[in-house]
Parts: sequence; C-alpha cells; structure tokens
Amino acid sequence: MGLGYLPNPAAPMRYNELVLWRKIVDRNPLFVTLTDKLAAKVYIRDACPGIAMPEILWCGRDAANIPPGLLTSAAVIKANHGCAMNIFVSEGGPDCAAIVRKARRWQRERYGRRHGEWAYRPIVPAVFVEEMLTLSGGKIATDIKVHVCSGVISHVWVEDKHAKLSVLFDRQANPLPGRDPDYPDEDQALPVNARLLDHVRQAISIAPGIAGDLDYIRIDFLVTDDRLYVGEITVYSAAGYGTWTNPAIAAEIERLWRLEQSAFLRRPHRGAVHLYAEALRARYRGDSRYR
Repeated sequence: MGLGYLPNPAAPMRYNELVLWRKIVDRNPLFVTLTDKLAAKVYIRDACPGIAMPEILWCGRDAANIPPGLLTSAAVIKANHGCAMNIFVSEGGPDCAAIVRKARRWQRERYGRRHGEWAYRPIVPAVFVEEMLTLSGGKIATDIKVHVCSGVISHVWVEDKHAKLSVLFDRQANPLPGRDPDYPDEDQALPVNARLLDHVRQAISIAPGIAGDLDYIRIDFLVTDDRLYVGEITVYSAAGYGTWTNPAIAAEIERLWRLEQSAFLRRPHRGAVHLYAEALRARYRGDSRYR
C-alpha cells in the first residue's frame, strides 16, 4: 500500500515510519505475547483482574478435537497467530469437516510475513473456540480502539462494523473531526449518543492500565448492549498503513510516541547497533547533530 512518500525507517518521525521502525528494529519479546491472542488474554487478565473478556470454551492444536457440542450453538472459532482468522458458528453450521479444513489451512500459514510483522512469527499456532458476543451494531457500536503512547491516550477510534460507520474521539471523549481509513466518507459518521459516550469513557479509563509503559499500543474493545469487553491488543495497527483524513490524528501520535521508551532503546547494545542506538537516543534528546 502506497502512502505517497519514501519512508525513513532509520530515523523515523512520521507515524507510518514509526510503525515500520518497530517492525524492522524493535524486537520486544513482549510483542509476541501481546500478538498471540491466547497469551494476550492472560496478560490482560493479570493487568486488569476482573475485566470482562469473551470466554474461551476450548483450545488446542487440532480443530478435529473440538467437542461436537460447541459446534451446535453460537461460537467463534479462531486462530491465535493471525488476524481475520474467524469462523462464526451458528445453528450447527458450518459443518465440522469444513471447520477442520479451514483451521488446518490457518495453521500452515505464517501470518505477518507479507507486511513484516515480526511478532507473529514466533507464535505457536493454536485453535480456540470463543463465546460469540452479540455486538451492539446499529444501536451503539461494535468496536472501540484506544491508541495509547507511554500511558497517554492519543485518540479513540470507534466503529460500527454492521452499519459501516465510525467516529473518532480525543482522550477526554470529545468527538474529533475527520474520518478513519475503514469508513472515510463524511456520510459514514457514527452518531454519538449517551450510551456510546459511557462506553468510550470506560474504555479510556481501562486502556492505560493494560498498555502500561509501552511506547505505543492499541487496545481493542468489543461493545454489547449492556457492557464493554476487552477484545485484543494490536501491536502493528493496520500493519502500519493507517491514515486519517484529519492530519492532527497522526500528528498527536507522533508527538506522544517517544522512541526512547521503546524496548530497543532501553536495553544495551554492542558494535554497530550500539552506535545506531546512541545516535537515535541523541536525536530524541534534541541533539542537532542527529536531526
């Protein structure tokens, strides 16, 4: 996907460059945990005990071992090592053989290779069955995505994937102008109501506790009629290709995303990597020699 400029991943300043730098340079082992959909649930539970999450009904290495009873009611079958790996089960369909075939294809796929999303690679593939939530599409929203930099929220991205509408908020839950990449047209603006604002404020209060001191992360929530659920954690938001029609959105992330808080710049290095890390540290301390 073209972004209209040649990135500088060695000394990143713009949002898309920063995500590209993370993919190439910052091999933080925690990213593997957060990207693994099963391990991330444990991480979230430890960070925020008592938080609502979709229940895992079964997990294993082979979908052929899924208990048949789980395939006769509403559930979602997922893989832990990639995105868009979902099978929605309802009223006994699809059949077990189709589920097993698709799940085995997932397990052969090494997700993340195409876009250089390193943290997917070390994950041991597994399949799990999760309860299917009844999302509040058409009434409130389906998804709330909170972008957090070193404990500070840059913005909140809310979508109704059923109605194909969205809206952006600042860290005080005030609506922002501009559109997001999924639903960019102005006639796709999601109406703001009191119930939506309640969910957004709750997500704003929860997300920093999960994000901790990570230099940049996205915490994703799911919305039902009566409560908010933590869905997952996104390390490489939109694989680094995300754009917004309001340039202030990217500018705010760029202002808050401090590379000196990254795992790469927090640990010691040797040789040429040490020289590069020192140059980056100096740059972000404001040393004019590295601007």
